[in-house]
Amino acid sequence: MAVEALAAVGHRFRRILETVQDITLFCVSVIRSAFLPPYYKHEILEQVHFALIGSLFIVMFSALVAGQALAIQLARELAKTGAKSELGHFMVISSVRALGPVLTGMVVASRMSAGITAELGAMRSSDQIDALVAFGTDPLKRLVAPRMIALWIALPILTIVGDALSVIGGAFIGLGYHITFQSYYNGVTKYLTPSNLLVGMIKPIFFALLITTVACWKGLTSAGGAKGVGVATTESVVISSVGILVTDFICTKLIFRVLGW
Repeated sequence: MAVEALAAVGHRFRRILETVQDITLFCVSVIRSAFLPPYYKHEILEQVHFALIGSLFIVMFSALVAGQALAIQLARELAKTGAKSELGHFMVISSVRALGPVLTGMVVASRMSAGITAELGAMRSSDQIDALVAFGTDPLKRLVAPRMIALWIALPILTIVGDALSVIGGAFIGLGYHITFQSYYNGVTKYLTPSNLLVGMIKPIFFALLITTVACWKGLTSAGGAKGVGVATTESVVISSVGILVTDFICTKLIFRVLGW
């Protein structure tokens, strides 16, 4: 029994390593395809519209509510120490560095991962991808690279919108704690520095790479018909969401080390 258990664990570990290797090679191929011609401009614009316009309202609403919830907690604690005027400072640090990029990434990942995986999985099940190959079209260039480029464009823009609404939501909460707009604005502008913006704007690039790689990989490798596509879609959303949290930690650690913080 012990030998069988060890063999099963070893087999499982080997499969995980093989999957990581395959996904890494796939990611490298996708990046190469995204930077080398030809470019399918119509597909890129279509995916930008789907990712940017389609996710805009969800990101705006989520960021506004999350910013207000964060402001309530910060304002209550700052009021106890007599530092309510620092609410703008803490809001811009929290939103721009961490809350905005991660919240936007999670919202977009939940929507885009499911959509991309389901679409590519359906194409795989109906042999449309094999038809593209038969006609001499590279599926990576036609299907994956436009989605990667689109998310590289859309996610930073959505992050900026989310950051802004999160900070604005905190300003309205501050009024309830007798914090004037001028005091709040001074705190925001003082700490809205290039270095803080750099921390928040680098992360969406890696989030977009993660979301596209995982979603397209699960869609292109799905099998088993409709049930297999459903399983791949669920796994895609879960892996993307957890991966964003891990990527956020790694990016924060590396950026802080580079900046000497």
